[in-house]
Amino acid sequence: MFLQEPKDLTRHYSAASLLREGFNKQKGWAPAWRDAAPKAEYDAVIIGGGGHGLATAYYLAKEFGMTRIAVLEKGWIGGGNTGRNTTVIRSNYFFPESAAFYDFSLKLYEGLTRDLNYNIMFSQRGMWNIAHDRHGVEMLHRAVNAMLLNGVDAELHDGAEVKRRIPILSDAPRYPVMAGLLQKRGGTARHDAIAWGYARAADMRGVDIVQNCEVTGFDIVDGAVTGVRTTRGDIKTGKVALAVAGNTSVLAELAGFRLPIISYALQACVSEPVKPVLDTVLLSISHGVYISQSDKGELVIGSAIDLYPSYAQRGNLPVMEHTAAGVVDLFPRFSRMRFLRQWAGIVDVMHDSTPVVGLSPVKGLYLNCGWGTGGFKAIPGAGFCYAHTIAKNEPHPLTAPFSLKRFETGALIDEAAGAGIAH
Repeated sequence: MFLQEPKDLTRHYSAASLLREGFNKQKGWAPAWRDAAPKAEYDAVIIGGGGHGLATAYYLAKEFGMTRIAVLEKGWIGGGNTGRNTTVIRSNYFFPESAAFYDFSLKLYEGLTRDLNYNIMFSQRGMWNIAHDRHGVEMLHRAVNAMLLNGVDAELHDGAEVKRRIPILSDAPRYPVMAGLLQKRGGTARHDAIAWGYARAADMRGVDIVQNCEVTGFDIVDGAVTGVRTTRGDIKTGKVALAVAGNTSVLAELAGFRLPIISYALQACVSEPVKPVLDTVLLSISHGVYISQSDKGELVIGSAIDLYPSYAQRGNLPVMEHTAAGVVDLFPRFSRMRFLRQWAGIVDVMHDSTPVVGLSPVKGLYLNCGWGTGGFKAIPGAGFCYAHTIAKNEPHPLTAPFSLKRFETGALIDEAAGAGIAH
């Protein structure tokens, strides 16, 4: 699954091309991708120019030879949740279906820089879930056993070992650290690089990436989609794929059906940059906080989802205050650090905290939604499996359990604990 070097060497990144352009005063680089104008007809249209939409387009072109594809983005590439998340990648889920899918996605991440010929800055610095009471410790035992049974790496350590490995943790927090679950293969990647890398790779395979193009409706004849209406004209197509995260319910309503989905704001913030002090990712559900340090030195801090449905992306002071209190209890030395910026992403949560990837009630209209707080870590896996679904008009085996039909049959996959909903 490695991208072959294209004939146009001005678009292939390598040590040789960097050296060549250094002598050329950096004047020979081609644009990373074309800002395409929409055509009148495509074999498939993907709505949403974030990580999921771009990855789907890339794998449709690469794995299934479909090149008459358009990715429609109402704003700019990566301007939605892909550019608003906290970059955590992990596969520490409980149920076999979730574990198999997320570990597949993690494995794709491990080879993605080479596959895309683009440095996604993937850092497998490890992911810790820490417990502060006997109930939390019991949950960690349960999670570790499930992960190992599902073939996913996991380690359980007592509180003393957690403190030894993360020495800047407080010596006397309000909630004592009693145990920690470590997934060594977890970590972070650069969110913008994921969007740009997939956009560039999809464009090189002929995909049209159309920005500032909002979908306003669908053409549906006899229960099958025949096209989309946009602010830049109507487009004919027999395959339309939704990859719009928190706005999925809005587009589903335009198509004439409802989904068991609710959109919430998930808030985050970053601090001023400092020298490296934290070399891992840490999640404390009791505090409702997770934290890592970016390559620029900023502390990247996330919180729990808001308690009420919302499409606001601005964040708010009460959540920041609660989040800061949790961070300071865990890491007192961060108390004097200043916030640099704050924001919120809009996450779409299904009733069982598991996504939907597959067919919709409208023929030719496909669903990729309900990722809640797990959308970023799922990008490569979801894109690959979603492309299979669109090309073959049937679910990929890894995402077949994530069908919308499970809400009719009762075969739910309740991953609220594995999702960490604080995360």
